[in-house]
Amino acid sequence: MTGVRLLSIVLVCVSLACGRRAPEAPPNILFITVDTLRPDALGWVGGRNATPAIDALAREGFRFRAAVAPVPLTFPSHAAIFTGFLPRRLGLRDNGQLLGAAPATLAELLKQRGYATAAFVSGYPLAAEFGLDRGFDHYDDRLASAGSSDPERPAAATTDAAIAWLRTARAPWFAWIHYYDPHSPYTGSYHAEVAAVDAAVGRLRAAAGTGDAVTVLAADHGESLGEHGEATHGFFVYDSTMLVPLIFHAPGRVAAGESRAAARLIDVAPTLLDLLELPPLDGADGVSLTATLRGERQDVPPAYVETYQPWTSYGWSPLRAVRHGGWKWIAAPRPELYDLTIDPAEGRNVFHADHGKARELERVRRAVASLPATTAPGSADPEALAKLRSLGYVGAGASASEPPAGGLRDPKDGARLRELLTAADLALRDGNPRAAIPHFDSVLRDDPENRFALLRSGTALLAAGDAAAAASRLARAVRLDPERAEARALLADALLQSGQSEAAVPQAMELVRLQPRGAANWVKLGTALGMSRRVPEAVGAFERAVALEPDDPRWLARLAFAQHAAGRRDAAIASLERLASLTGEEFPHAGALGILLAQAGRSAEARQWLARSRPEEADHAEARRTLETLR
Repeated sequence: MTGVRLLSIVLVCVSLACGRRAPEAPPNILFITVDTLRPDALGWVGGRNATPAIDALAREGFRFRAAVAPVPLTFPSHAAIFTGFLPRRLGLRDNGQLLGAAPATLAELLKQRGYATAAFVSGYPLAAEFGLDRGFDHYDDRLASAGSSDPERPAAATTDAAIAWLRTARAPWFAWIHYYDPHSPYTGSYHAEVAAVDAAVGRLRAAAGTGDAVTVLAADHGESLGEHGEATHGFFVYDSTMLVPLIFHAPGRVAAGESRAAARLIDVAPTLLDLLELPPLDGADGVSLTATLRGERQDVPPAYVETYQPWTSYGWSPLRAVRHGGWKWIAAPRPELYDLTIDPAEGRNVFHADHGKARELERVRRAVASLPATTAPGSADPEALAKLRSLGYVGAGASASEPPAGGLRDPKDGARLRELLTAADLALRDGNPRAAIPHFDSVLRDDPENRFALLRSGTALLAAGDAAAAASRLARAVRLDPERAEARALLADALLQSGQSEAAVPQAMELVRLQPRGAANWVKLGTALGMSRRVPEAVGAFERAVALEPDDPRWLARLAFAQHAAGRRDAAIASLERLASLTGEEFPHAGALGILLAQAGRSAEARQWLARSRPEEADHAEARRTLETLR
């Protein structure tokens, strides 16, 4: 072969990639989720509200006006969006639970492909501590401004943070921006909150330069706004809380269009990966919707939805539903079936008129129930749970335990009890536990195994100073939900305060089994062990707390005094010296450190610490006497 002919072949192969398309640079990805957004709150769906930025995105992209959320709760729904797995497969039934180490999240997969990844979240249910930060180089969950403890951040502030990152981000990047404004409690009207998010979306897109980026916008669930007797969301599975808008905007990849199909939020991650020509998620419940995006006919699988909040909160029946082919089946103690084509408001239950359709959809539900599932622990952090409850999540932190097959109260029959529990919990959160207790007692007379009433009345009794009564009630809560870390933590506290330290030890041990990453949980165990005269074991527990949070002065102090009690003087000195270096002039144990140094024969060092001892220190008198002996 001549050199000229060989060169021409090479040039043809280079120009045509020998029959293969030259690889394109990966696109940037702007992923927007809006909490609690009903489709009809948007102009392009409802026609009433002015939402020009989101309307433009919908007009230019491919839009689903009635996608289906798998659960009407923030964290489980977002976990489903970013993994493609149903929440029950992840073990997530409520906010306040922790996402496990598997399966892989969308952020992890994109990071492996070279993407710079960042998230900017606006609501406490998505704080990094709950585990959705996996795969993100930068996870901004700084919600409160200086001097504030708000569990949410307004859309404008979240957008500012995201734009600051985007200005210097290297391509390709994957940026998730989450807006929480339409979630209760509202600072304005619901529709005004939606309008604030719309303005933020417009500013975000302008700053991101999204001309050739892939943009996804979805809500995590809707908002009932009083429909079906529900003010907000989470308790029922009617369409007012389960339908959400979903938009894919990808110039050159997806043409503008619309589908009335009931796409599912678990389909979002598989679809995005397919658009990027990346491998699919392994074993996911969701499917790619790219055929629909191309305008082709695609049979979208039935949508399985559920809420376990009635079970995790009150011990009532969970609700599980299947939505498919214009029908909705709700498996409840009193079953419900709705023909959505003629009854979109779900006002006429036709279960008794069409048992065949009910049986057909029930088979789908049973198939989902047979899939492998897992369990996820709930948080035991009192501050975390208080923030979640301030946002209306009364079942936050519960475990993912399965209820019995029958014999539970239908949530539709619990309105009066919910009102009593709401009033009681408001009194407790307002710092008036004695006013809360009678309301809880009234509920427990009618519903003796109400989980929330037992847990929160135990909390109220503990706050009111009746630790023995609190322990009795909290022990019942633990028996009903032994995997609930919060109940274990509160019971351990009640037992310690009522002088039952030995009984507190197994509760604290279960707590650290459920929540091994919580430093405060190890401190609780160390305290119970120390009060039970199991000092060497107590030292080990305090060491675990310090290993988890090495710069927390509270844990170092507890460790130092436990080490001293165990006869480990040199270790106690080292812990106090580290504590002193962390706290500087505010070091509260100068006298104790000086006494230990004097005992160790380190007189020169002892004198300077003994001289710094303050009258408010417990060891001040002994420190002064020790100083006199060294002069």
